[in-house]
Amino acid sequence: MMIDKISGVNPLNNVPAAKRTNVTASTYAAQDEISVSDEAKELAETYYLNKVAADTPDVRMDLVEQVKLKIQDPNYFSEATIAATADRLLSSWGI
Repeated sequence: MMIDKISGVNPLNNVPAAKRTNVTASTYAAQDEISVSDEAKELAETYYLNKVAADTPDVRMDLVEQVKLKIQDPNYFSEATIAATADRLLSSWGI
């Protein structure tokens, strides 16, 4: 005895046929976006300024050498130089 059908129904007829489409889905990817708060920008700037200040020497030796050479010149201490220096000191103090 040979069984090729069950109750007269072929089980392969119930499987829907796969449909092939030629249309492809769009692969458009949205661009990533980043937003930085004002507080974060200020903190970044503060960090950068602190780093620059730490890397900068406290004494500029090139200017110190220039002043040493000027002081060694006996003609440097004239009345005009002393008056200009005094005026600069007073103006820096707000007097």
